[in-house]
Amino acid sequence: MINKSLSYLGIFLLNALSLLPLFLLYRSADAFYLLIFYVFKYRRKVVKENLYHAFPDKSAAELNAIEKEYYKFLSSLFVEVIKMKSISKKELSKRVKFKNVDLVEAYLQNNESVLFCSSHYGNYEWVCMAIGLNFSGQHYPIYKPLSSEEFDNWFLTMRSKFGNNMVAMRQTLRAIQSSKGSANMFTFGSDQAPAKEESIYWTNFLNQETSVQLGIEKIAKKTNRPVFYLKINYLKRGYYEVDCVPICLHPDQTAEFEITEAHTHFLEEMIQEKPAYWLWSHRRWKHKQERKAPKIEELRQDLSDSMA
Repeated sequence: MINKSLSYLGIFLLNALSLLPLFLLYRSADAFYLLIFYVFKYRRKVVKENLYHAFPDKSAAELNAIEKEYYKFLSSLFVEVIKMKSISKKELSKRVKFKNVDLVEAYLQNNESVLFCSSHYGNYEWVCMAIGLNFSGQHYPIYKPLSSEEFDNWFLTMRSKFGNNMVAMRQTLRAIQSSKGSANMFTFGSDQAPAKEESIYWTNFLNQETSVQLGIEKIAKKTNRPVFYLKINYLKRGYYEVDCVPICLHPDQTAEFEITEAHTHFLEEMIQEKPAYWLWSHRRWKHKQERKAPKIEELRQDLSDSMA
């Protein structure tokens, strides 16, 4: 009961803050940056380790500069998420611009559906909200529910305000089946780390062995829907450009894991180009691939082969 009351109080305060103009929220973000970076040192160890392993060729000074820029961006992202509650269509459309919309619309206007790959890069929340304002089809973003029911409902309300039909991860196939008759877009967070027991496919990503979700590839190959990557470009504080880049137009003609490799390494190139705007405080590499010990028969065979 106490936790619920605190959640409702927190939501009330966040809603009140959302009414402030963005320029004031950004001033508070500047102060928030000083607190999380210098005072509370929020997940700085995680960020440092992630950057160190991802960019082994960069100097300590370069890594420190990326780290600081990341925390400044994270502070801005925090207030931009709060602003989602009250932001208008006009304001959002001014701050999130899309390129190559016509490539996607060509499918939607022909009553065909597409799949979007997204990632925790730039203000992915604003981008997801803005899709409903820039495309003609119904939009179904896939999301992972929060553990707090109160905050989960708060986020769902904000994320759905401009026509998004939010779909919990485990309801994806059901949502695709039920929306088959209309032209639509399903958006997947392609960099979401799978659970340890679901870590089936591993690849090299940012110089580290990384488990990758296979959901978007499975659905693309099953439905033969074209796959577009939402390439988010951070222009300046509060302004983003999103390029709709086709990465696979004929999924049924691809080899196994080809789509997964394509979107994973597309994201890698984005991060290498502007590294400060990815979610480095996320524990992306907390799971390691388990190596099965070789059977005694295999060891004997290897020994026999080496002596032959």
